Amino acid sequence: MLKILVPVDGSKNCLGAVELLIRQNTLYKESPEIHLLNVQHPFPGTVRGVREEAEKFHREEGVKALVAARKLLDDAGMKYQHHISVGEAAETIIQYVREKKLDEVVMCTRGMGAVANMLMGSVANKVLHLADVPVVLVK
Repeated sequence: MLKILVPVDGSKNCLGAVELLIRQNTLYKESPEIHLLNVQHPFPGTVRGVREEAEKFHREEGVKALVAARKLLDDAGMKYQHHISVGEAAETIIQYVREKKLDEVVMCTRGMGAVANMLMGSVANKVLHLADVPVVLVK
């Protein structure tokens, strides 16, 4: 069975990757194992006494970011797992792919433009560079 990771940031753009999987589901002999992953940015530094508050915040924000993608898959009758992690997005995505031994990443591009990408880099570009598995970028 094909195991696919779909990073979900809560943006409307990221739903394109989920919609692509739904459209292509009939192409597979058996439905792929889908993993939705939301990566929350860590807070800078360590502040005593707020760890539990930070974990709660990340969990709540992650749940919100996953709502629309989960609804699309639920409406399509497709099974999936969903996860929330905290860290730098691209590295966390790659770590998750390796730990779960996933076969492919399907993710959106945000379309920031060439200049912005050169200055800041993009999660999609970093994942593409670091991945040992195929990465499908959805515009």
